[in-house]
Amino acid sequence: MDELFEIFYNAKTAEGRSPRTLEAYTEGYRHLCEYMEMIGVERTQTAVTPDLLRSYISWMLHGKRKWEGHAHKSEDSMTLGLSPVTINTKIKVIKGMFRYLNEEGHINHDPTARIKKLNEPVKKLKIMSVEEMRRLLNQPNRKTYAGFRDHVAMCVLIDSFARISEVLSLKITDIDFKLGMLFFDEKIVKTRRGRSVPVTKRTLRLLKELIRENEEFESEYIFLTNYGEPIRDDRLRDRIKQHAKNAGLKIRVHPHLFRHTSATMFLENGGDLRHLAGIMGHSDLRMVMRYTHISDKALKAQHEQYTPMHDVLGKRSLERKIKRTY
Repeated sequence: MDELFEIFYNAKTAEGRSPRTLEAYTEGYRHLCEYMEMIGVERTQTAVTPDLLRSYISWMLHGKRKWEGHAHKSEDSMTLGLSPVTINTKIKVIKGMFRYLNEEGHINHDPTARIKKLNEPVKKLKIMSVEEMRRLLNQPNRKTYAGFRDHVAMCVLIDSFARISEVLSLKITDIDFKLGMLFFDEKIVKTRRGRSVPVTKRTLRLLKELIRENEEFESEYIFLTNYGEPIRDDRLRDRIKQHAKNAGLKIRVHPHLFRHTSATMFLENGGDLRHLAGIMGHSDLRMVMRYTHISDKALKAQHEQYTPMHDVLGKRSLERKIKRTY
């Protein structure tokens, strides 16, 4: 079966899939192979049947321990059972592999054809408040190189609505200071479509200042470690998480939360979906709806203004009492 996976992997590489996507293919295939080895099933294409795949899904739901073997995760976080979202991601890889092999004639049938994805619970996305964002931005010690770099990175995340992988891949040549635009190259964008994104003058000033700080490193990249190497996204994730903890934020802060928050505030401030889609890099407006939602604040304001209870109780026509009578 390894040979078949290699055929699939090489085909997707030739199609120009991103390194991150190719890594997901490898991880998804490896995970299935580990399960087959665990239950004593030989790693062959004919051994992969609908029954085995359903057993695999059931094990991931109820038997697999989350973060098992991870060096930096606590025992408390290693709960039993993976989420439907995680399981669907792994099954998507296997279905894609066997569908391709079947269509190309490498196998006689697709054992995953009747395997359905799990229903994913629709969770309400949380966003940061304006006050929480201010506290987070003010937390890093900007008198230190690392603190200033973190502050600039968070400002760019907020202002550009970009993914952390896109922000950390920025090079000096990707900034047009005259037009006030950042360019995200198609090679590092998840959708494989490059885009230009405007940012504010304040963000541009911060980027200029950081580039000056980086001069001694002679690097083309903007976000660097204290030793002048491009900083990894997992390292910045950990630092942002620590800044949030130090700032006393109760919400779980991660880089993609900036994207959700910025998109929501953009709409609340009067921005439209079409322009938001362009900034976020989506060609389909429906995709924008996955990243945005109605915040409690906006919902409360709209309800207070338009609830029919004002008509029923006649409150719209009543004069509001300001001063005390006695």
